[in-house]
Amino acid sequence: MTRITPQPGIMDIALYEGGQSHLAGVADVLKLSSNENPLGAPPSAVEALTDAARGMHLYPSTDHAALRAAIAEVWGLEPERLICGVGSDEVLQFVTQAYAGPGDEIIYTEHGFSMYPILTSMAGATRICVSETNRVVDVDAILAAVTERTRVVLLANPANPTGTLLGQDELERLADALPPYVILVIDGAYVEFAVGYDGGISLARNRANVLVTRTFSKIYGLGGLRIGWGYGAQGMIDVMTRIRQPFNLSVVQLAAAEAAVRDTDWLETCIALNTEQRARLTGALRQLGLACDDSHANFVLARANTVEDADAAEAALNANGILIRRVAGYGFPEGLRITVGTAEQTGRVIAALTDWRNAS
Repeated sequence: MTRITPQPGIMDIALYEGGQSHLAGVADVLKLSSNENPLGAPPSAVEALTDAARGMHLYPSTDHAALRAAIAEVWGLEPERLICGVGSDEVLQFVTQAYAGPGDEIIYTEHGFSMYPILTSMAGATRICVSETNRVVDVDAILAAVTERTRVVLLANPANPTGTLLGQDELERLADALPPYVILVIDGAYVEFAVGYDGGISLARNRANVLVTRTFSKIYGLGGLRIGWGYGAQGMIDVMTRIRQPFNLSVVQLAAAEAAVRDTDWLETCIALNTEQRARLTGALRQLGLACDDSHANFVLARANTVEDADAAEAALNANGILIRRVAGYGFPEGLRITVGTAEQTGRVIAALTDWRNAS
């Protein structure tokens, strides 16, 4: 070997691009491009973080026992079957790294979260992207793609960027039909916004090859801290813990997350606001001729008739100081993903798009 070379798959990874945060010359920017909580973090978490900062010269716990106990208490889980990570992204990295490698295959769907192909390449595994049907995960397409080399299926539910939800019956059918050597990962970053859906917890509780993941970045408003968790069979969690950095979460992360997960009143407030304003935004978009599926997340994917229409709508929003996310990389060049905001923020979006439509 005559030069330094990266591991196979690394150079296949395109750099991740986050949602835009600034508009040139605009001071009052309304950022609706990253699916952040418009109410911010719960005050209880801010207070806990502030208190914990006094002890940040000390190393954090390596087992995350207090946070796992809090998650277990609130969600009715077994703490020994929980693992915590730097966002749910790191938990997804744990499972792909621990169970897949060169010669193996990881399946995800065509409009799935953009981290899935990245995680697959990081593990050195082969990417298998399967089609969806009307922007909803197609269980039969996934099952048809399974081979003896398949090790992991990555499934966002609710999905990003579509906001669609695969029903419990179909989830169970998928879990039942997968071979026991294939891990079904149900990525539940937006699950709290899907009222009545347990995020796959019941499947993970009773099956050795199902892992569910959650994040504190969305409904809990802790995106800037990066905290997530996973729940699965004890054996799977033990394997993943072996490759977890012992001090992957800081004292302030742990303290803020524990306070946030225990603040169930805040959670209910955020769910109620999102449910109300999501319905309002969806109805207005449809009246303006922008197609959108029923969303089960904290955003709505609006689809214009043409890319040119989408460009014009985005320009109108930007002119009013509003940032949304274009999702051409997810297969929707005509798509505009709009985070659900407060009543005032939603009104601002509707007004800007109404003016654009009336002028066109």
